[in-house]
Amino acid sequence: MTAIDFATFVDELATVSGETILPFFRTALTVDDKNASGRFDPVTAADRAAEQAMRTLIRRNFPDHGIIGEEFGDDRGDAEYVWVLDPIDGTKSFIAGMPVWGTLIALMRLGEPVFGMVHQPFMRERFTGDGVAAYYRGPAGKRDLRVRPCEKLSDTVLFTTSPLLMNETDRAIFRRVEDGARLSRYGGDCYAYCMLAAGHVDLVIETELKPHDIVPLIPIIRGAGGLVTTWEGGAPEGGGRIIAAADKRVHEAAMKLLNQ
Repeated sequence: MTAIDFATFVDELATVSGETILPFFRTALTVDDKNASGRFDPVTAADRAAEQAMRTLIRRNFPDHGIIGEEFGDDRGDAEYVWVLDPIDGTKSFIAGMPVWGTLIALMRLGEPVFGMVHQPFMRERFTGDGVAAYYRGPAGKRDLRVRPCEKLSDTVLFTTSPLLMNETDRAIFRRVEDGARLSRYGGDCYAYCMLAAGHVDLVIETELKPHDIVPLIPIIRGAGGLVTTWEGGAPEGGGRIIAAADKRVHEAAMKLLNQ
């Protein structure tokens, strides 16, 4: 199957998941806590139903492919082709009725992400990338995604979902970068990375990400001309402490502060 065929199939996955999720959005849905003994980690029927719908479609079309999903774990994660699914990235925003959440879908080949999508069905937006190019489709039409140049940390717009998600040590380290940024904003989840790819945000810095949180975003960020690494400068596919940057100059400046 060609890359174009895979892109068409990812669109099908996005459509199916969106049709499953939207009837739950801004309703009085039941919320479970996956981490009842610690930090609130919500999951809803919408998360589970959407991932199940995508898994069913993948197994029907590509029975030899593996699947890694947030809600139902790893199935043949060592296969040549592996799908990485996060049905609702930003569940806390979802249950609060805020539209800054999205469905994350990635295809990996031999451990490398080769295609990624963020689908925001409520706003009817799709952000896609293959590591070489990235695209937007939505009410504003279709266009290429390109990061914007940013020479200095003092000119940056910086996002993180919340410093409260960081441990105390990482929070203090993050504040070194935050203190040097022009503007720091909280919230956004996956949508902040999309805005980086679209040229509106310069830095996104997070911690404790799982692979399904970041793998679908990597081809989009790189396809738009951005950089994404761990805080240590390593490969981001395994998650952990992640920094995404629109410009290598601010990536370098932020990295110096993160590793001071």
